[in-house]
Amino acid sequence: MAETTSNADSLDVDLRATIDRSLRHPVMFFFSSGAVWLALSIILGLIASAKKHAPDFLSCFSFLDAGKVDAAHMSTLTYGWGAQAAFGMLIWLMARLSRKECTASGIILVAGHVWNAAVAYGVLCIMGSGSLGPWFESSGIAGMEFPGGVWVVLLVSFILISIWSLIQFQVRDAGHVYVSQWYLLAAMLWLPWIMVTAWLFVFVFDGSPLMATGIASWFKGTVFALFFLPVALASAYYLAPKVTGRPVYSYNIALFGFWSLAVIGPWVGMQKLAGAPIPQFLPAAGAAAMVMILIPALSVGVNILRTVQGHGKAIALSPSMRFTASGIVLFVGYGVLSFALNNNIGLKVSQFSYAGYGLDILGLYGVFSLCAFGAIYFIVPRITRREWLSRRFIRWHFYLSLYGLASIVICAVVGGVFQGQGTEDLTQPFLTGARRAAAYGWGITLAWGFLLLANLFFCLHLLLMWARLGRRSSHPTLLNKHHSESPHGPEGEVDNYGSATI
Repeated sequence: MAETTSNADSLDVDLRATIDRSLRHPVMFFFSSGAVWLALSIILGLIASAKKHAPDFLSCFSFLDAGKVDAAHMSTLTYGWGAQAAFGMLIWLMARLSRKECTASGIILVAGHVWNAAVAYGVLCIMGSGSLGPWFESSGIAGMEFPGGVWVVLLVSFILISIWSLIQFQVRDAGHVYVSQWYLLAAMLWLPWIMVTAWLFVFVFDGSPLMATGIASWFKGTVFALFFLPVALASAYYLAPKVTGRPVYSYNIALFGFWSLAVIGPWVGMQKLAGAPIPQFLPAAGAAAMVMILIPALSVGVNILRTVQGHGKAIALSPSMRFTASGIVLFVGYGVLSFALNNNIGLKVSQFSYAGYGLDILGLYGVFSLCAFGAIYFIVPRITRREWLSRRFIRWHFYLSLYGLASIVICAVVGGVFQGQGTEDLTQPFLTGARRAAAYGWGITLAWGFLLLANLFFCLHLLLMWARLGRRSSHPTLLNKHHSESPHGPEGEVDNYGSATI
């Protein structure tokens, strides 16, 4: 009996090794290129923030105009970093959970290069609009600044990247469908629907420019709620049981959280157009959805945190769980802040101020990116057969990320409230509100500097791992020097593949 169990365990390790080998190149490509885009996005974010309180900063460069650099900053953060980190997580998690190796890594790599080329061209169009000729013109629509043709290329690239994961799920051995798979499947189906709908209404149908702006706002909100957020939660639901060695706390709560997000998510986005000359039920529905996002946030937060309850050591020592748990806590914070800023009172001071920007950054960098970092710290050693070089780099990445993020969100929300109060007072000049928020703008700029430093450590560390310069070790990287007990999972798969080669 013991021998049978041992053979089964050996076969299981070999299967995981085969899956990891099949995905090493595309996953590392997505993570590494995404990390480079993230560094660029943070640089652009620093410049964009500085220009809000120092308009003459770098004014000698026309491609760094305030409007251009701000749009390029959010586009690179969303489609350069966020999308590619999500792709790497999605294809690896689905392969592991379906227990099927990937036989289309070459196609995925080609599609990944096409995605990067399309994003690079789109960013050039944003920053070179009006100066590089007719082939480099932005759409001018906030939230969908890329030209119409770029969105078609991105959609085709995504289909070529994700369709293999759908096939893996379809041909998997019959058995339990994991919570993580619910979210991954939903994300893969929701994103094409969102992209096609937005592209048709913005670039194909000859409608009102104002309605196109409304659809672009809806697109921006739903891409986060129905793609980035599900992938982040899929990773959290995978890592929490994996690291702690215990099942998800409640299947019913997981089911409730998933379906509440599925119902609420499609309505977010248009709340930013409250008062605009569009059907008012649309921004009202968007505001209500943003208020109710607290429901899935609390559901997921309770479920994940109860799963890891009693395993404080795992969170303290495991880089994966430290980032993931922080991301889930921030998801609860995101729900609370959404509730506060999108009710009838909150919208009056947040709609056209720093506060909305702070909420966006909390979602994309706080919730999604921290969960993505946690997944990367778990996945990369398994597909490279190397361990991370430096615990110090990981600690600096974690603490500088949290400090920079907290500073941005606090400064943006508090400054945005003061700014919004000044704007709402119609007896005062418009600049009054801007002056009241100026000091907080400086705080945001300084915070982007901390995030830049944090992610330079991360980018360098990741590129060294891609070059397979990590430590040869059979024990996972923990944030202490002693390895008497491992909270990183019982798999032992970092360097225990026997004679298998990569």
